[in-house]
Amino acid sequence: MEHQRTIQKIIRLNGKGLHTGMEVEVVIKPAGMNRGIVFIHVDPSGNESEIPAVVDSISPNGGRQTSLGRGKVRIRTVEHLLATFHGLGIDNVLVEVHGDEIPGFDGSAKYFVEQVLETGILIQNTPRDYLYVTEPFYLDEGGQSLVALPYRDGLKLSYSLSYQHRDLEDQFFSSVVTPEVFERELAPARTFCLKEEAALLKAKGYGQGADLENTLVFENGQPIHNTLRFPNEACRHKVMDLLGDLYLTGKPLRAHVIACRTGHLQNMKLVAKLRAAINKEKRGSMSKSSSSSSSQPRELDVNEIQKILPHRYPFLLVDKIVDLVPGERAVGIKNVTINEYYFRGHFPGHPVMPGVLILEALAQVGGVLMLSRPENRGKIAYFMTIEGVKFRQPVHPGDQLRLEAEVIKIKSRTGQCSGKAYVGDKLVCEAEVKFALVESA
Repeated sequence: MEHQRTIQKIIRLNGKGLHTGMEVEVVIKPAGMNRGIVFIHVDPSGNESEIPAVVDSISPNGGRQTSLGRGKVRIRTVEHLLATFHGLGIDNVLVEVHGDEIPGFDGSAKYFVEQVLETGILIQNTPRDYLYVTEPFYLDEGGQSLVALPYRDGLKLSYSLSYQHRDLEDQFFSSVVTPEVFERELAPARTFCLKEEAALLKAKGYGQGADLENTLVFENGQPIHNTLRFPNEACRHKVMDLLGDLYLTGKPLRAHVIACRTGHLQNMKLVAKLRAAINKEKRGSMSKSSSSSSSQPRELDVNEIQKILPHRYPFLLVDKIVDLVPGERAVGIKNVTINEYYFRGHFPGHPVMPGVLILEALAQVGGVLMLSRPENRGKIAYFMTIEGVKFRQPVHPGDQLRLEAEVIKIKSRTGQCSGKAYVGDKLVCEAEVKFALVESA
C-alpha cells in the first residue's frame, strides 16, 4: 500500500513568469494528510486567497497555459509545478504565490524537481487515494483527441504531436510515468513554439518573459540558438503539460491516457469528465458505511437536528440528515416547495431559491457536522469566513437539494468544511465555510 507524501521542509523559489514577465516569489510548504495541493495567492497587502488545485478552480486563459482562480484572483502557468507533484507522487503541499504566475525558470520542470528532491519527501501515515479509470473516456475535437482507458498498473501517457508544419516534425512519446521516468525523461523538456507564432503570441500578451533560452522556438525542425535535450523534446513537453493538467482531478491517476495533437483546452475537458465521474461515484457511496471510518454513518430526523442546531422555522433549512459520520462528512436534504416563505417576494413571477439561502442550508449541514462531535455538543457554530462561493444552477420549487459537507479541519474553537449542493446530478452551489465554535450563553 502506497502512502501519501509531502515535502520535508519549506522550499523558496524566486523567478520570472514566462507569460507575465514579472518577478514572483513562491513558497512551497509541507501540508497535512488529505490536504491536497492548495495554491495560496498572497497580494501586496498580505491578503490570502486559497485556491485548491481541482478542476473547479480552472480559470479561462486562452489555452496557452493552465491558470487557477477564485473570484478576481488568478495564478497563471501552474502546469509545470503540478506535473512535478504528480510525477514525484506528492499529495499534500501549500503553494504560496506572491505574484500572479509560477516562475518559468528554463521553461521545464527540471528546477522544481531538483528543489523537491534536495528538500526531501516525507511519507505520511495515510494511504494514497487514487482515481482508477474503470471505463473509457473519449474526447474528439476534429483531429484533436484524448482517450482515457483502464490501466491499473500505473499511469501511462502516450502522445502524438503533429503540427503539420515544416518547422516542426511529427513526434511520439509513450511511457508509464514513475518518479524516476518523470525526473529523467519528462521534467527536462522545455516549452516551445514555432517561429511564426512567437511574435503573434507576444502581441496577444503571452510569453512576455520568454526568450530563446527558456523557450524552444522552432524553425526548419531545429530550435533557434538552442540545443535539444531530446530529439522529441516538444512531444515530451506536451506529455509533461498533460501530466500536470491531469492532477486537477484532485487525485493521482491510474489510467492509460492517449492524446493526439491536444493542448490545455482539451486536457481540461477530459479532467472535467474524470472529475464528474468522481463526484457521481462519491455521491453514490456517501450514503454507505465507510470501511475506513471509525464510526458508522447515522441518519437524523428534524427533531434530532433541532437538538444540535439552534435554528427554528422559518430559518431551519435542513429537513433531515441522511448520512452523518461525526468529524468526517454529512449529507442533508432540503425539499424546496412553493410554500417556502421567500417565494412570495423573491422573483414571484419566476420563483427561484435565493442563493444566500442555499448557502445557509449548506452551512447548516456543516454546522451539524461540526457540532455532532461529543466535545462540541451544546456549542454554537458561527460563520467566520466563506470562500470560493460559486452558484452554478438555479433552484426552483419542487427541487430537492442534496447538501454535502466534508471536514477540512477541526480544532477546539474553529472548524472548516467544504460544501456542495446538488439537484439530482447537477451541482448548484459550492463553498468553503469556516466556523467559530463557541459555548452557548
